[in-house]
Amino acid sequence: MASMAAGSCISFKPYNPCLPLHPPKRTVSSFTIRSIASPIRPSPPVVVPLPDIDTSIPPTHVAWTSIRQDRWEGQLSVQGQLPRWLNGTYLRNGPGVWNIGNYNFRHLFDGYATIVKLHFEDGRLIAGHRQIESNAYKAAMKNQKVCYREFSEVPKTDNFLAYVGELANLFSGVSLTDNANTGVVKLGDSRVVCLTETQKGSIIINPSTLETIGKFEYSDSLGGLIHSAHPIVTDLEFLTLLPDLLNPGYLVVRMEPGSNERKVIGRVNCKGGPAPGWVHSFPVTENYVVVPEMPLRYCAQNLLRAEPTPLYKFEWRPESKAFMHVMCKASGSIVASVEVPLFITFHFINAYEERDEKGRITAVIADCCEHNANPLILDRLRLHNLRRFSLKHALPDARVGRFRIPLDGSGHGKLEAALDPDEHGRGMDMCSFNPAYLGKKYRYAYACGAKRPCNFPNTLTKIDLVKKKAKNWYESGAIPSEPFFVARPGATEEDDGVVISMVSGKNGEGYALLLDGSTFEEIARAKFPYGLPYGLHGCWIPKN
Repeated sequence: MASMAAGSCISFKPYNPCLPLHPPKRTVSSFTIRSIASPIRPSPPVVVPLPDIDTSIPPTHVAWTSIRQDRWEGQLSVQGQLPRWLNGTYLRNGPGVWNIGNYNFRHLFDGYATIVKLHFEDGRLIAGHRQIESNAYKAAMKNQKVCYREFSEVPKTDNFLAYVGELANLFSGVSLTDNANTGVVKLGDSRVVCLTETQKGSIIINPSTLETIGKFEYSDSLGGLIHSAHPIVTDLEFLTLLPDLLNPGYLVVRMEPGSNERKVIGRVNCKGGPAPGWVHSFPVTENYVVVPEMPLRYCAQNLLRAEPTPLYKFEWRPESKAFMHVMCKASGSIVASVEVPLFITFHFINAYEERDEKGRITAVIADCCEHNANPLILDRLRLHNLRRFSLKHALPDARVGRFRIPLDGSGHGKLEAALDPDEHGRGMDMCSFNPAYLGKKYRYAYACGAKRPCNFPNTLTKIDLVKKKAKNWYESGAIPSEPFFVARPGATEEDDGVVISMVSGKNGEGYALLLDGSTFEEIARAKFPYGLPYGLHGCWIPKN
């Protein structure tokens, strides 16, 4: 800069990642879909016949069996060697009770929440579990019937007037469940909150005793009934999405540690469909929030029905197309809204920014567990299908879907497989990665894959996104839950740490499993004195 003439008229403005590199183009260029076929004409809605539920059929695997007691704690005997540096508590949330008396629930996501802990300290392992005492769970146990609207379950009414009253409660949110059976997060102020997709299903627990403390009450006036089940939580902030069902779109909100008040960063308006797409999760980069708009959209009519539809509270609308929106965290401005190939995902893995040789951001890369735009995955998670496996109910194919969202003003993005899906058995879900790489370019992801034939993910897999290879752990008849990566303190390599999973065994047993994060070899396991039902998502609370 010093070599420039003093009278030069050239001025330099600081680079702003929240402004596009180029103005939006008026014409939309064509794009190529390499891994998903996009229909030329709108496809008719997917119709899945609802099988009869035979409540007399007993479960065939402990993974789909209700836990027998509401709480337990004890020390586990460890086979192998626990790392001495591993000091803290791993919590896993998920459905653990799928029946009330002789009545069996329909869907995996209906079960009442069971929180399980693994407390590691100086080479010892203390384990335990406890039911989360939501209003929905307490009412069901007291009245011996479903009293709130779960994922597929609806309270039974005695007459038409009672049904009308129940609908009124739905509109007000009174009848929506607070069954916080999906995830668990540690906020920046150390409060631990269990979550589901209803805002009222945010429940604070004691991470040591697992006792239910009470509701997490939001103190703002943003309203709404639902939110993403997977907020982005760091020591500095809590980010989530609030779908707007009346004026289709999403509010992007932030909450600071120690606060219960959500503040709006910005709003994304939907570009297609009569309702927003399902947002079970979403990714972020260092500068942006990525808001997905799937063609699997919320459906008010399905919410009102007394019995579940094939896609429950959603509907598949491929004619409405699919989009990815990118919002600046700092300003709330939209820097990109692009059409992408049709997709379905429950879980995004991570996202990061691509830069050119001048350091300017040119695109956002977002990875997810993508189910090949096949909405049948929801029906495959019906307990009837999981308990009575047949090739008819085989696990649909999935992959690591990689979006490239350009920031040059073009109207289309790409979606391709990040690696050959056969590397992980064409099964892919329940993902984690080293949290130090949140929003940054990363190499490794951990997830549940498949060894076929199967009707549910039955392996643990380590994905190398650079070499495009996978390492897989498998034990015959076992069903592992989410592999959760915990980095070794002071580690400099991305995969230096351990992977924790809880496994439901084929002979009715349950055990905690630890794999080396680098080699992906088993280093330890510890058997529970009872069978573990399948669980969903967890978090790590390091020892202070």
